[in-house]
Amino acid sequence: MSTARVLPVLTALFLLAPATPASAAPTGPDRPGTWSTAWSVAHHHPVPSSDWLGPNWSVPGFADESVRQVVRVSAAGSHIRIRVSNRYGSQPLRLTGATVGRSSSGAAVRPGTLRPVTFDKRRSTSVPIGAESTSDPVFLPVRALESLTVTLYFAGPTGPATYHQDGLTTSYRAAGDHRFDDRAAAFAGETSQSRYHLAGVDVAGVPRTRGTVVTFGDSQTDGYGSTPGADNRYPDQLAERLVATGRPLAVANAGVGGNKLLADSQCFGERGVSRFRHDALGQPGVRSVVVLIGINDINGGGYPDFGCGTSPVVTAAQLIDGHRALIRAARAHRVTVIGATLPPLKGSYGYTQEKETVRDEVNRWIRTSGEYDAVVDLDRILADPADGDALRQAYAADDLLHLNDAGATAAAVAVAAQIR
Repeated sequence: MSTARVLPVLTALFLLAPATPASAAPTGPDRPGTWSTAWSVAHHHPVPSSDWLGPNWSVPGFADESVRQVVRVSAAGSHIRIRVSNRYGSQPLRLTGATVGRSSSGAAVRPGTLRPVTFDKRRSTSVPIGAESTSDPVFLPVRALESLTVTLYFAGPTGPATYHQDGLTTSYRAAGDHRFDDRAAAFAGETSQSRYHLAGVDVAGVPRTRGTVVTFGDSQTDGYGSTPGADNRYPDQLAERLVATGRPLAVANAGVGGNKLLADSQCFGERGVSRFRHDALGQPGVRSVVVLIGINDINGGGYPDFGCGTSPVVTAAQLIDGHRALIRAARAHRVTVIGATLPPLKGSYGYTQEKETVRDEVNRWIRTSGEYDAVVDLDRILADPADGDALRQAYAADDLLHLNDAGATAAAVAVAAQIR
């Protein structure tokens, strides 16, 4: 069945589904106050290590191991909580225990700041297949843009891990239980640039955050092309600008590298029209979503199967229908939805004039239709003044498709101007 015939059925099912499906509903208390997502990552199926995608620990999972992950929260609060995901697991996930503390350097934690994390007042929890679990509140006052270190300990084998491939931040693991070890020595062995099981960190209390801006998309949002370990993705820099201008809003990143709007991928996650309800609308405190997706549908169209699934050729009309599905879903949840035009891609691998025509048509609709609540015209902002189909050299990563740190800065400035 063609994408054009399937999409109306998918859209109808998509709009009827709740933002957080009952099978994946977070558990745990929602106090104190109103929670806002201050850090998040969008997960996908485990993928074996490869020369192309790099090494990761997702397929074997963990057994009698501590996994330590550093996150930078985008907003302040007096209390935090964490969310642990088994969305793509093959068995119930038994989390023996977890801690959170203020980050020091590398895998080290500032002495005296480690706090135990509980779930329904118990230190261990079991997360069903396809679900997330939300911890109890932890009293740990945090500042906006402060880094926290979360350590998860799994005594028994987890099976394949729900994960996020391109984390651009070092994760650590160590044999045995090192939840309460504030030193880095035990974690001095193998590291990873991926994220595992940790889905989000929420803040509440004082000072009050007025909700969360979710950035939804593919590798442009995920940050590929920016400096690893530097928190220079465009959503990171958006959070910095909101803090600098005194706007008490959190930012959550729901980007997945390689993700498509209309097609599932074995390596790069569920199609955007399917995962939007969970990864964007399901975030605690969501008040607006910035949508930047569709470039992989266009530029990857017609590629052979490299091990991640086929890449069907798409039309502008199909992509526009997909964007309309996201808009309708956001409106149904009373969430403001901001559309970003697709940045230039001339000179990148697979580029053709036919693909450029599709991108131009989609961008024309985003720019002029009035269907999004607001528009960020990244196409024009990031384009080379001498060639509007190509990225400005100062903004382009080496592949001429992704944004470097300067390009991410320009995108963040433009998006911040549309946030109310």
